[in-house]
Amino acid sequence: MGTISLGVDLAKCTFSVCEMEGDTGRVLRRREFRRDAFAAWLAQLPAGTVVAMEACSGAHHWARRCREYGLVPRLMAAQFVRPFRKNPLAKNDPNDAEAIATAARQGNMRFVPVKDIDQQARLSWHRVREGYKAEHLAIGNRLRGLLAEFGVVVPHRDAALHRVLGDLDAYVELPGEFKELLRSLAEHWGQVRAAMAACDARIERHACQDDRCFRLRAVVGVGPLTADAMVASIGNAREFKNGRQLAAWLGLVPTQHSSGGHARLGAISCRGDGYLRTLLIQGARSSLERAKRVGVDKATPEQAWIRSLACRMAFGKVIVAIANKHARQLWAMLAHDLDYDPQVGLKHPMQQQRTAA
Repeated sequence: MGTISLGVDLAKCTFSVCEMEGDTGRVLRRREFRRDAFAAWLAQLPAGTVVAMEACSGAHHWARRCREYGLVPRLMAAQFVRPFRKNPLAKNDPNDAEAIATAARQGNMRFVPVKDIDQQARLSWHRVREGYKAEHLAIGNRLRGLLAEFGVVVPHRDAALHRVLGDLDAYVELPGEFKELLRSLAEHWGQVRAAMAACDARIERHACQDDRCFRLRAVVGVGPLTADAMVASIGNAREFKNGRQLAAWLGLVPTQHSSGGHARLGAISCRGDGYLRTLLIQGARSSLERAKRVGVDKATPEQAWIRSLACRMAFGKVIVAIANKHARQLWAMLAHDLDYDPQVGLKHPMQQQRTAA
């Protein structure tokens, strides 16, 4: 028998495997394993066997295990696997495993780079921080809602809510039992805020200890949060051919509905890593405000470009264009180990030709 490739539909306990002949694509057998049995079976496979999986929860862990056994892991986005399912209405684990194995054999398939343990550990701080941030907002809204039920309307600012909670005794119309509940909830609110601050401090520490993050933070609008998330997510960024691919992966490019040689562009795709895209969009807002405040004689070429964009384009399009540019700059700095140079655009041959003309 020649080489084989495996499509694995991952789960918490039961794993469905489709063994496919590497040359012809013929399905050899289908198997199901429990978690422990699957790990033992992987160790018995011949070195060089391709193991394809969807990039889902636990996929990077199993990809690292495959590398330890001398196997070749292939991780793919779920939307790239879906078209290879024979019947979209017959979705089950065996069919998913076969679709994964079929998709992995495509010569033009784009695979997800495998994250190492350090990358996943650093990203975990970002994930937990996002959870704390959502919980902090939810508790604040819950406190405002409870107070509004008793006629105490608080503005949508944390400082205003802190003032009300710190002076509950002044509201004599509120029941004592209700005040006790508010104080308990306010204490929990403070604990969540402290936990989020601890996450910020740890992320800041990661960013200060990594030279790559230090270089990325030279870009206006890129702080420790964005720099650390970028490095932890894409590493050296060499898995992307160029900055345009990274921007497309982040969903910062328009969708296309082109036909007959006529290009029709829609809204941005919003695909890929939504967390990184959000950070870049927020950083683009900061860059826009900075460019508007700086004087014309002191503006960098990028800031002059931003000011020209703001004069002729809508606010949302300007923000996305800046975020797209930042994504490309960050790719170049990571992939080629470069420092940020605000004058680099003037050194481009096309720009020099325009200046000479």
